[in-house]
Amino acid sequence: MRTIIKRYFKSISQLFIFLSLFLILPSAFASQDEMLRFIETKQKELREKEAALKTEEERLNIIKKEVEEKIATYKKLLDQIEEALKKVDQINDEKLNKVIKTYESMSPEDAAARLSMLDEKMVVGILVKMKDKKAAAIIAMMDPKKAASITEKM
Repeated sequence: MRTIIKRYFKSISQLFIFLSLFLILPSAFASQDEMLRFIETKQKELREKEAALKTEEERLNIIKKEVEEKIATYKKLLDQIEEALKKVDQINDEKLNKVIKTYESMSPEDAAARLSMLDEKMVVGILVKMKDKKAAAIIAMMDPKKAASITEKM
C-alpha cells in the first residue's frame, strides 16, 4: 500500500517538475500549443497511473479481506483443535488417575511386581502422582536396579 502511495506522489512530483520547467524554459517548446499538448499528455498519463493504482489498491483490499477470512477460519480451527486436545488430556488424566488408584489399592508387593513390568516412563508417571508413603512402599519392594533407575527419573 505504501509503495502505491509513493508511486502516486512520485508521479505528481514529476508533473510539478515538468510544469516548473515550462515556466523556466518556455523556449524549449516551439509554441504554447506544444506546451499545452505536452501538459495534457502528462495529465492523461497521470490519470491513467492513478486509475491503475486505484485498481491495484482495490485488488489488494480484496486479497487482504480473503487473507483475514482465512486467518479467522484457521483461528477457529485451532481453537477447536485445542479444545479437543484438552478433552483428550482430561480423559487421559482420568484414566491415569484410575490406574493410580488401582495400584494404590494393591499391596506394595503386588503393585511393585506389576509396575516392574511396565515402561519406566509410565511407572514414573504413576508413582509421582501416588501418595508418598504408598509410592515409597512400592519402590522398596522393587528390584534395587529398577528402583534406582525409576528414582533417577523421578
